Amino acid sequence: MIGEFGWFGVAFIIIALVFSAFRILREYERGVVFTLGRFWKVKGPGLILIVPGIQQMVRVDLRTLVMDVPSQDVISRDNVSVKVNAVVYFRVVDPEKAIIQVENYLQATSQFAQTTLRSVLGKHELDEMLAERERLNMDIQQALDTQTDAWGIKVANVEIKHVDINETMVRAIARQAEAERERRAKVIHAEGELQASEKLLQAGEVLAARPQAMQLRYLQTLTAIAGDKSSTIVFPLPMELLTPLIETLSGTKPTDN
Repeated sequence: MIGEFGWFGVAFIIIALVFSAFRILREYERGVVFTLGRFWKVKGPGLILIVPGIQQMVRVDLRTLVMDVPSQDVISRDNVSVKVNAVVYFRVVDPEKAIIQVENYLQATSQFAQTTLRSVLGKHELDEMLAERERLNMDIQQALDTQTDAWGIKVANVEIKHVDINETMVRAIARQAEAERERRAKVIHAEGELQASEKLLQAGEVLAARPQAMQLRYLQTLTAIAGDKSSTIVFPLPMELLTPLIETLSGTKPTDN
């Protein structure tokens, strides 16, 4: 009886080893196979065979992974302290490098993303962080992609999610924005006054060159005054009517007694 149970145990072990030799990898998975500790090849997807006890396999996911970068304390180039967090999109393009060249490519990518976020943003001023996120995202993505290329990782995109500023700086930015709006309003008003003065100068030159135009303008002014409901009416007299009277008075001399 003991012998029969012994053969049954041996048969069970053999069957278990046979089943353990078969591995199924999905379409987005690859298996990095080692033979006696040495790299052999990357296999998959589908059904693959592993020699138990001699070969080992490490699964690698080739899908795009989304990693949230924790909030980092960043000091901008103009000495403003802010908290910035981001999200990184990356995927494994070389399973062999991802397993052999780095111990844990997920943790390594996360740590390097944090340091890169601080170093890149620290080179820029606060206004650039708020207004030029697309360019900063590209700078961070290129820096990460260059470093992680040796690990068989491709960084597809980096997005800055939030730039948190303390309340004192928020009020200062609001005052700066208000001052900028006032400056633009004054500049626009000054430009309008300049253009209006240029047009008035041109109009004066035209009226001076053509007396008929002055008479038409005088009639238009009388029409405007006639339609005004105010109780006080100022009646302008053209200088052409007063000129003969002025010349007559200036030509008359007082008589000596």
